[in-house]
Amino acid sequence: MRLHQKKHPHLERLLTTAKTISLESSSRVLILSDLHMGNGGRRDEFKRNADIVQSMLEDYYLPERYSLVLNGDVEELFKFSVEDIAERWGAVYDLFLRFEKNGFLWKTYGNHDADLFEERNYRLSGHLLESIRFMFGDEALLLFHGHQASILLWETYPIVSRAVVLFLRYIAKPMGIRNFSSAYNSRRRFAIEKSIYDFSNQAKIVSIIGHTHRPLFESLSKVDNLNYQIEELCRAYSSAAQDERLAIQEQISDLKIMLDACFTEGKKIGLRSGRYNNIVIPSVFNSGCAIGKRGVTALEIDGDRIRLVYWFKGKQGRRFVSDRNNHPEQLGNTGFYRIVLNEDHLDYVFSRIRLLA
Repeated sequence: MRLHQKKHPHLERLLTTAKTISLESSSRVLILSDLHMGNGGRRDEFKRNADIVQSMLEDYYLPERYSLVLNGDVEELFKFSVEDIAERWGAVYDLFLRFEKNGFLWKTYGNHDADLFEERNYRLSGHLLESIRFMFGDEALLLFHGHQASILLWETYPIVSRAVVLFLRYIAKPMGIRNFSSAYNSRRRFAIEKSIYDFSNQAKIVSIIGHTHRPLFESLSKVDNLNYQIEELCRAYSSAAQDERLAIQEQISDLKIMLDACFTEGKKIGLRSGRYNNIVIPSVFNSGCAIGKRGVTALEIDGDRIRLVYWFKGKQGRRFVSDRNNHPEQLGNTGFYRIVLNEDHLDYVFSRIRLLA
């Protein structure tokens, strides 16, 4: 795991100092990030999907014997106090703590909740870490929030964070100004992902992050996956029989509609490709966030498999359509649905890293 010329000292330190946990063949782990829990008021972004999160934790992941990792920015301390958050979402903290009986509960900190180390009465203080290293045999998956890849943010954090807190709480919040997060800045988001991608390939590990609010599976965004599917279908078209060609044309037509929808939405949020070089190496995964307009994305590790899943209520957004032709499954009578967007064997992921990185 030696890095060349220490190009990423902050990320190398995370790998060196991470808490190590061995994954067994029966291990099941849910990875959630970026809940941004507030006080339950109008500016609390978590409130939109709070019912989905509580239901999926209590009615699906607890009974299915998953352990839980909360991968940073669980609380929104730039806008709200710890006391106000804990008072409003006490039942959610109770749910988090119940995952200990399934195996473990850990929480990494992000740039929006790093100050929790100074809170003596914080309910999850005994579970708070900066990074976690899962060992899958001899291979490593490093979990950290992701803000550490921004050198400017990291080195100026003590000063900048105080200024941001003052601005957001006392100026932006009363005036209704939007949060100026890297999640809303395409250029900064891409630069952070690229830095983590380079580091992961040098170290020959998988990095699992949050921070940018953009779901990534095997270093690919939704747009990349759609483009790859269209490319493969075009290659298959020339050697296909006539009836197969008609089916391929229909599939490509559907995929183009989804791709157009992604770009239409991307104009609002600043869309960039997840492809960082000519050969895509599956070294970066991102759980996305729990504050999406239509639902919650998360990562699951289930034995030797890793999945990107999407939980939603009502209509399924075009940006979250399964790359494996999976269909949504309703959770009991809750009205909430879970769909597997993408899934692969960890052995395959690490084989590609060893061969291509």
